[in-house]
Amino acid sequence: MLLTVVALAVPSTQAAAQQQSSSQYSAQEIVDAGNGFFSSTSGGLAKVVERAFQQYGLPNGYILGQEGSGAFIAGLTYGEGQLYTKNAGQHPTFWQGPSLGLDYGGQGARVMMLVYNLPDIQSLYTRFGGVSGSAFVVAGVGMTALRNDNVVLVPIRTGIGARLGINVGYLKLTQEATWNPF
Repeated sequence: MLLTVVALAVPSTQAAAQQQSSSQYSAQEIVDAGNGFFSSTSGGLAKVVERAFQQYGLPNGYILGQEGSGAFIAGLTYGEGQLYTKNAGQHPTFWQGPSLGLDYGGQGARVMMLVYNLPDIQSLYTRFGGVSGSAFVVAGVGMTALRNDNVVLVPIRTGIGARLGINVGYLKLTQEATWNPF
């Protein structure tokens, strides 16, 4: 399925100034990367990417990967992927983290994380906290935002499973896989 994002609700002068930076990705570049990665859910992906761009602007990196998570009040998430940047290349990335809340179920998901305000690669390998909510059975597309100082991660997930609830937690990103979510 071919999908094109025609316009974003960003003032044209701001969009032109932001696109002048060669270290950032345009909405079309992100949608194109996501279309190949997510394939069948690309219609929902375009809407979620458009919303992320409206709220946060142009990212200077993104991660494509997969994750598994499960929760029964307390939960765990584990994932792995590849960080893509225009000025620092590609880097393997792993993430894991706990959550706590009124959250039940499990899911396997493909994940695209938009990365904003990343000054250098080492700034990615830390904890990013946030609040997450989900309600779906079988499949769904969702977006959350996680923050550490000025660096913002916006995970966009599409997956299968059954999940219902809201939780607070963090993701710890690392350069190597680990089972320790703390």
